[in-house]
Amino acid sequence: MTYEQFVQTVEHKVKEGIGEGVCVSIHTAQKYNGASRKGILFLEEKSNVSPAIYLEEYYHRFHEGDSLDAIVKEILKLHRRMRFRTPWDPEAIKDYKAVRERIVYRLINEEKNRRLLKEMPYVPWLDLAIVFYVLLEADAYGMAAMPVTSEHLNIWGATEEEVYEEACRNTKMLLPASFQTMDEVIEQLTGEEQKKETGAGRVYVISNRLRSFGASAILYPGFLEEIGRRLKDDYFVLPSSVHEAIVVPRKGSCGKELLDKMVAEINKTQVMQEEALSDRAYYYDRILRKLSM
Repeated sequence: MTYEQFVQTVEHKVKEGIGEGVCVSIHTAQKYNGASRKGILFLEEKSNVSPAIYLEEYYHRFHEGDSLDAIVKEILKLHRRMRFRTPWDPEAIKDYKAVRERIVYRLINEEKNRRLLKEMPYVPWLDLAIVFYVLLEADAYGMAAMPVTSEHLNIWGATEEEVYEEACRNTKMLLPASFQTMDEVIEQLTGEEQKKETGAGRVYVISNRLRSFGASAILYPGFLEEIGRRLKDDYFVLPSSVHEAIVVPRKGSCGKELLDKMVAEINKTQVMQEEALSDRAYYYDRILRKLSM
């Protein structure tokens, strides 16, 4: 079964299993770094926030032996969990006072998103770009967010600088930072106890508590300085994806050249195209209190 056939079959079966008042359709979304993904879009009569469940991972699982019925059952279960029951007033989106406390930022690769950035206000940062979203709703099962475009700035009568200042205040409060050892993260994701690394071999993960677009936590005021105090060492930051960054203490590291190669290889083989952030390792200097390339 080709991927197109799989998508159409899943759509048909989901339509059969969904309740009344929900319209199901195939949705193609343009993602970061020039990628696009196909998924199932759920549009409910009483909500104007439409979650989408993308199907690439399910297609891989289908080829690994999962049945179509089991996959559809899981998609329907996930939809019930991630439904956003609170509709947003379209007119409220046009009111800057109504949305300003919900504006947050994300980090994406600047060079790979040149076309996208033509339509969005952004702030260049190292080899990345800080872009802005209105956070409509967020919980452990998903996040509903509206990208802020140049058109929104015109409607709001707001400047890029004003939106950036709001995002700096809001993001760290709405999406609190998380800093854990890699062992702790793997244990939480798998439920399996890990052999604890100690000393120079220990690496850490920066994200937010939802683990969604958590790499932007490296922008939070004072956060990198706090990490330096905890590690008592300078350190490298590997921007492994838009969702997280890896921290490697300087002592015991293999050096920036090898870390650059490691990040590039991980992005090529382990990270989805739209989730890749940068192929370069950054370095945090505790004396200068500065992250640089």
